[in-house]
Amino acid sequence: MAPPSIPAADLASFTTVLQSSTRILALLGAGVSAASGLPTFRGAGGLWRNHDATMLATPEAFEADPVLVWQFYSYRRDMALKAQPNRAHLALAELARKKEGFVTLTQNVDDLSRRAGHPPSQLHLLHGSLFALKCTSFYCTHSESENYSDPLVPALAASFPGPPTVEELPHCPTCTTGLLRPGVVWFGEPLPEQTLTAVDDWIASAPKIDLMLVIGTGARVYPAAAYVDAAKAKGARVAVVNMDRADEPKCSGGLQTGKGGRDWFFEGDAGVIVPEILKSVIGKV
Repeated sequence: MAPPSIPAADLASFTTVLQSSTRILALLGAGVSAASGLPTFRGAGGLWRNHDATMLATPEAFEADPVLVWQFYSYRRDMALKAQPNRAHLALAELARKKEGFVTLTQNVDDLSRRAGHPPSQLHLLHGSLFALKCTSFYCTHSESENYSDPLVPALAASFPGPPTVEELPHCPTCTTGLLRPGVVWFGEPLPEQTLTAVDDWIASAPKIDLMLVIGTGARVYPAAAYVDAAKAKGARVAVVNMDRADEPKCSGGLQTGKGGRDWFFEGDAGVIVPEILKSVIGKV
């Protein structure tokens, strides 16, 4: 029986398509992390210590005030580590194990999908990770991933008296002189080419995509919107999970949700909805 928030007819038709699908693409946004209690720092109320959080997410901000930017990102790392993967993360990880033709693209940088056990080969981080680091020195290529030390250095501890100095910020262990920076994609920076190529290759590798899941995102900016269009062009039916019906993706040709449509809009908390709509394949999580 469908939960009260999921129309039984929609669940039944979606289940039929899910069970027969072999190539599935998922796009995740901040709504998935919100179900774990993480703030988005976007839009109204996106402030940290009275700073517009989006203004701290730029190379220019880091160059001008690396101390402030590192304090912000240390706070975000700490918040993400205190959060736990929710049932949506766990359900998607289990779907990846059940269906090898399922690939997830996440716009989130909190590593909750990875910590939920999502198979790495089926997970692409479009915007990088809070727990990746790279050296800012022009001549140094040092980078690392899945560094869950908290704090990274003593001066970034919440209990540290006063703001740290630049010398006390994380420095590169390879060249020893370069500042480390978070391995996230900042505003004005290109998305990781290797990731984009891998996703494009997967899309191009077969003539058909059966199903596209758009979860916790309006998918209205590049490349998110382009991926929905690419999947639709290969025949994919689209299922959207979002708290706000006004956040339906504005893809080419639009979506056909509602009675008699070929697509679906499941309105509600991703942590509740996603495990339910995937249950016929993954069981209970």
